[in-house]
Amino acid sequence: MSLVRSAGLQKFRQVVESLGGDAVGCARRVGLPVEALDTDELLVEDSKLAAVLEVAAADLGRPDLGLRVGQIQDLGLLGPLAVAIQHSPSVADALECTSRYLFVHARDHSVEVVEDPEGARGVVALRYAFPGRRPLPQATDMTVLFLHRTVMFLAGGPYGLKSVDLPHEPVAPRGRYEEAFGARVRFGRPVAVLRLPSSLLSRTLDGVDATVRGLALAFLSRQSPAAGRAAVTSRVRAVLDQSLGTGSTDLADVASVLAVHPRTLQRQLAAEDTSFGAVLDSVRRTRARSYLTTTSMPLAQVSNLVGFAEQAVLTRCAKRWWGRTPSEVRREARNPS
Repeated sequence: MSLVRSAGLQKFRQVVESLGGDAVGCARRVGLPVEALDTDELLVEDSKLAAVLEVAAADLGRPDLGLRVGQIQDLGLLGPLAVAIQHSPSVADALECTSRYLFVHARDHSVEVVEDPEGARGVVALRYAFPGRRPLPQATDMTVLFLHRTVMFLAGGPYGLKSVDLPHEPVAPRGRYEEAFGARVRFGRPVAVLRLPSSLLSRTLDGVDATVRGLALAFLSRQSPAAGRAAVTSRVRAVLDQSLGTGSTDLADVASVLAVHPRTLQRQLAAEDTSFGAVLDSVRRTRARSYLTTTSMPLAQVSNLVGFAEQAVLTRCAKRWWGRTPSEVRREARNPS
């Protein structure tokens, strides 16, 4: 059983009732708690969330119901994750944050930037994976459209969406899908994917508050299933995630954010069988690989964004991390054969 926050049904009741439907009756028929229609924080089975959309679409004769709901949902439904996303330094950072912490909103769902399935130059794919069996169409339409609109929010408007892949056959007219996404939509594909220009990932965001993001990430890290086993490590990683490339990654400054003495922080990390240097190295490795394999940004820019003063340092670290130069890592990601 996979659980999601009832915030995933944001605007569902509004849309159904505006069309003359009975949202409460639909919820009762599928065993969904009626309270889920009006609160964000109730944990519900994702299968019941999907089922209520299917039942309402059938009752209303509106096969585009999922699209209708997804078109008016807003980023706020993600709660604390939305705060961290909005205050990320770049689109790449926002998507990486979404990937890392989506479990807070939907426990077994995942979103990830991957290589373009078509192998097109200058294109990456944003893949949304649903747990278990093939997802139902209405929930898929709603979720993927919400994801598209989240990227639009980050980009400040249309961002050059190349195409959309959905894992089901169309339940509404194909034109309705293309109207909603503003791009070509392909059906019956293996997974749900938005194909984006890779240049979008390096776009910086306006109005970012690093302190607010740090607080949001610290909260999110404490929700991790691993937080109980490595609580301090998770909090340090969260602060470094938001500071890397944009702020200080010195031990003293990170300790200040966490309101502990640097020596105390070192002792706490040692008790969790790690060190500040090891956590920083891990954060840099993860971020560098993401930039190298999902963007075309120059290596000097990648080096700067992971906190290195010189590109040569990135090269030395890449050889230590992966046994290959940054250029070789990028080339292998584009040509896996």
